[in-house]
Amino acid sequence: MEYVKLGNTGLDVSRLCLGCMGFGVAERWIHEWVLNEENSRPIIKKALELGINFFDTANVYSDGTSEEIVGRALKDYANRDEIVIATKVHFRMHQGPNGAGLSRKAIMSEIDKSLKRLGTDYVDLYQIHRWDYNTPIEETMEALHDVVKAGKARYIGASAMYAWQFLKALNVAEKHGWTRFVSMQNHLNLIYREEEREMLPLCKEEKIGVIPYSPLAGGRLTRDPQETTHRSETDQVGKSKYDKTAAADRIIVERVAAIAEKRGASRVQIALAWLLQKQPVTAPIIGATKLSHLEVASSALSITLTPEEVASLEEPYVPHPVVGAV
Repeated sequence: MEYVKLGNTGLDVSRLCLGCMGFGVAERWIHEWVLNEENSRPIIKKALELGINFFDTANVYSDGTSEEIVGRALKDYANRDEIVIATKVHFRMHQGPNGAGLSRKAIMSEIDKSLKRLGTDYVDLYQIHRWDYNTPIEETMEALHDVVKAGKARYIGASAMYAWQFLKALNVAEKHGWTRFVSMQNHLNLIYREEEREMLPLCKEEKIGVIPYSPLAGGRLTRDPQETTHRSETDQVGKSKYDKTAAADRIIVERVAAIAEKRGASRVQIALAWLLQKQPVTAPIIGATKLSHLEVASSALSITLTPEEVASLEEPYVPHPVVGAV
């Protein structure tokens, strides 16, 4: 496993991050394909054995049960000082007023609940899951700053927003001397590259670590278009992201397959190798639900695509509607 600094910090993270949305209680989440605790623990353990020290979850994943499962497994299998735990806040966690969003009240309440579920005194990276249009960004940034100063988070990050919003948050923090975001968790893969227009150049200029989610486009980059899985058939979020552009994306999927066949590699390796060479990507977030997913993903670190291969993969791309940020 390779390790790199997260953005402009001294924090060492593995070149791959294990995304933990797939762990939890299915009955308490929108995705029926998530793994229960018994089936999640071997995957978390395998990630640690492969050298992955970076784990990303969120309070909303399976109504908090993802955090509970991850927290218990990491306590049993890992040295807390060596691992990096990231979680997120924004989406609705209870009905009624103040049950969602990024108000000071919500943030201060949700960080304590996340810490309790994770079974830890602090998280290494506390991220805002989306932009809150109903709360002044000044209120959000000051609350996050206070979370850090209270020792409940080491760093803060953001996810899935427009570049102007991210820059506004960075400027507000700088103006007031508050803690700045060190990372951006955004939507980026071979068939969704809209982040290259503004967000990636902004992150490079501001020395922000980029930790993309959905690096394999929910598996669409890893199989023929006519092949399906339980997840692809039931994941309505994935359908909303990719189904409308499936015809245009088909040629890219075919080129991934062609390069993989020529190299004697898997499509997963090729798609991840492309993302790993994209600047300023720090660590793609791998949503593994099988041990083999982790093994294949980690082997992508040994593949370096040629400029010609990168050009072949990128050339067919056409503009896509923006998804993820809204």
